[in-house]
Amino acid sequence: MVLLALLFAIGGGARGGITSDPNAGYAPSEPSRCGGVNLLTSLASSDPTLHSRILEAAASLQNGQHLLWKVERPGLAPSYLFGTVHLTDNRVRDISLKTRAALRSAKAVLLETSDISPETTAAALVSAARTAVYTDGRTLDRLLTKDEFRKVQETIDRAGVPAASARIYRPWMISMMLSGSNCERRRIREGEPVLDMALAQEARIHGIPIAGLETAEEQIRTLASVPEDQQLDMLRANLALIDETDNLMETMVQLYLERRIGAVWELQMALAETAGIPASAFDGFRQAVIVDRNIKMYETARVYFETGGTFMAVGALHLPGEDGLVALLRNAGYTVTPVE
Repeated sequence: MVLLALLFAIGGGARGGITSDPNAGYAPSEPSRCGGVNLLTSLASSDPTLHSRILEAAASLQNGQHLLWKVERPGLAPSYLFGTVHLTDNRVRDISLKTRAALRSAKAVLLETSDISPETTAAALVSAARTAVYTDGRTLDRLLTKDEFRKVQETIDRAGVPAASARIYRPWMISMMLSGSNCERRRIREGEPVLDMALAQEARIHGIPIAGLETAEEQIRTLASVPEDQQLDMLRANLALIDETDNLMETMVQLYLERRIGAVWELQMALAETAGIPASAFDGFRQAVIVDRNIKMYETARVYFETGGTFMAVGALHLPGEDGLVALLRNAGYTVTPVE
């Protein structure tokens, strides 16, 4: 699911980062990005009504047009809240001068997890194995149609997971396997860092302590907590859109760079509906993965904000909305203003 790249930090690379030159971005990489076209732009001509609906819904989202926020309270050094996207694309890793300055001014850097290496994710999956596979006699091939299950097998096989193992996995696990493009998975295997890993390396270069808001295992258990009927519908939506994965990833990158965070969610909901899956199928996902985690992350981060000088970087979909982190911080008495 493309949304995971704006919500979960699991599965990052380990090499590379922000350059030490304050006027430079990342060192060149070949290729610097994956392919694809902007689906939202295409909708403007193919389905202008749907295009307008998505834009209107995104525009109405509270705090949905910025990535970097300044968090202030009298007597404290300013803190910052930054929305990330968990991808290796050089365009998102080339952070702005303002974001770089905010990071380097911090006394502490908070990330979703302090270690998002593939090894840590693999260890977390082993620890949470009972939530990833069926242990009650059920199998995925009995819960999907023959065509759906065949598509699962073909897709995970291209992702490097044996097709024969598909039947044992729960729907959320398959969705996680399908959450990125083959190109993005290749870049991670080759050691390209996702944005969060690059921020962590920058903090280490400047001797800034790093703390994690949750563990990879906790993130995985959150995904597993989504009701199974909704897991199945979400998987079906992913399968229906699997041929658009490269385009969805490119669309997300462009919307992220344009600071139109809410449009990512609205676009995926609209595309799911065109595939016959109602947006309500994502209700449990939204509650567990966004709303509940926002509260937990804020509670963990609160002690850091109370001392000031904190740089907190989490998936961008955690920032907007009436139950987003920007609103939670304001409700706690902080002045939170957009920087960019």
